[in-house]
This record gives sequence, structure tokens and C-alpha cells, in this order.
Amino acid sequence: MSEKTAQLPENILEVTDLCKYFRVSRKATLKAVDHVTLTIRRGETLGLVGESGCGKTTCGRTMIRLYNPTSGTVKFNGVDISSLSGKRLLEFKKNAQIIFQDPYASLDPRMTIGEIISEGMNVHFNYSDKEKTDRVNDLLNKVGLAQDYANRFAHELSGGQRQRIGIARALAVDPQFIVCDEPISALDVSIQAQVVNLLIKLQREFKLTYLFISHDLSMVKHISDRVGVMYLGNLVELATNLELYDRPLHPYTKALISAIPTADPDGEATRQRIKLEGEVPSPINPPEGCRFVQRCKYACDRCRQETPKIREVKPNHFVACHRCEELENES
Repeated sequence: MSEKTAQLPENILEVTDLCKYFRVSRKATLKAVDHVTLTIRRGETLGLVGESGCGKTTCGRTMIRLYNPTSGTVKFNGVDISSLSGKRLLEFKKNAQIIFQDPYASLDPRMTIGEIISEGMNVHFNYSDKEKTDRVNDLLNKVGLAQDYANRFAHELSGGQRQRIGIARALAVDPQFIVCDEPISALDVSIQAQVVNLLIKLQREFKLTYLFISHDLSMVKHISDRVGVMYLGNLVELATNLELYDRPLHPYTKALISAIPTADPDGEATRQRIKLEGEVPSPINPPEGCRFVQRCKYACDRCRQETPKIREVKPNHFVACHRCEELENES
């Protein structure tokens, strides 16, 4: 770390009105991320959930400038990263890393595991060969693999082992912030908990901050301090872990939470599942007003005309819904 922790702001990341659009034709623009505002506190894990295609991965990649934002600002340690270039951009890239969803496609099949892990070291540090080898061996040990894995290739490893290599590669440059982009979705169920527990252990050891992107609501509840819910490019709810799962306020969040299976057969048989009607609209042609309006049974004229802004309706509980207080009082 180039600065003392005491001198750094409480929020490691501040995202304001972030937009990322993709031009798909001369007349069509896909609004993958549309005016997202959130903060990530130093040392926490912020979970980001939503249906496939909601923009959560694009949001995470834009935060670390794998994609350049269309508009809006992303501040890392108080500095707007959109204006960075040269050495300052390189320093930011060192401090903000990513663990990709597919642990095979993200590893170069022509490189040994040792070369993959040390690739970032070659860019950011002036290590001798011995220092680099020692660092690779130490990282393999940290992620639960033997040192001889350094001489193997990605195709010789299982999915869980490959994802551990992805984690070691992210740690190799001593980052402060890591985007975990659905790091367990491609793994066997028996391996998923092992990888998540490894991430928790490494977070404590290295004092890391995570953005944990997933559609697995149960796993997000296990690892996250706060959780954000995205729908069609918009952030619709953001709250602490317990608050969001116990008292969701947005109709979409309520439907997601109701779909989480429980281990209690009696409770599972009696609980009410909220089923959403209709299909997710296209992000190329989203509906006017609230993005969720076509699937929400509580929608009113205001919802069809005015896009709700995310606002704090309870302490540390933010919701983008015109009627959330009214609906809570009715329930």
C-alpha cells in the first residue's frame, strides 16, 4: 500500500450516476448500467445480485476500468479513476483486481501456473527470479495448493483448483479491492463453499475489500456485509445483509428473497412464494419510468411516468421505489 490506511477515506469506492452503454447498431444502444450510485466501505464485502443480464458484471468491470464508463464517476480512495493515465492508472490497476467467473477461459493455456500468477508481478514489481518464485510458492500455499502446481498447466487442474489459481493471481500484486465476478457459479456445489470460505479467510488476512457478484442469494447472504440488488441496469435496493433478507422493501427484492429455498420442510411447505409475471424487458428498449413497472403488480401511473431515484428510506437502507413505504405499511 502506498499510503497509510489512517490517511485513506472510509469508503474505498464511491460510484455516482455510473452509466455504461454499448452501441449495438446505428440506432440501438444497450443500457447495461444506468445511473448506478453506491459506496463500498473499506474492508467490507458488498454483494451484488440480480437476474442474468441485469448488468451486475458490467457494473463491476466498469468500476475497475476494464470498461470505460459512458458517464458518471468512480472514485477510488477519493480519486476519480476516469481521469487517470500512465503511472497513476497503473497504480490503480495494481490496487483493484478481479477474479473472473470462468476459471478456465481466464487462464492462458500456454502458460504455466507459475507464469500466470507472476505475470502481474512482472508489471508492478522489480522482483528477482528467486523473489518471484518464493512469492508464487507462498501464494499457492495461501490458496491451498502445493508448490509443484507452479509447473503445471491450467488444463491439468480441476475447476476448483483453477479458481484458486485465479484468486492467487489477483492477490499477487497486493491489491486493496477485488471484484469477485461470480467466482463460484462454474464450480461444483461441493467446491463452492470451500472457495467462499477461502475468500473470507484471505480477506481477513490481507485486509481486502470485495465486490461479490452472484445470482446465488444464499451464498451472498453468507459472505456479504451489505447487499445491492440490480434490475435491468438499475440499482433498486441496497441495505445491510440482515436488513435486506429480513425486511426487503422493493417488490423485486421481495420476489428474489421468496425464491430462496430453506432447510425446514414445514416452513418450506407453508411459506408464500412471490412469482413474477412476464419477461425481463430488453435493455436496448427499457420501459419508461420504473424499469420494473411491467412485472410489478403494485405499479401506478407515477411508476409508468417517472423513474424512481434510489433514496434512503430507513437508516442505511436505500430503495428505488415510489411506493415502498406505502406497501410496507399495508403489509
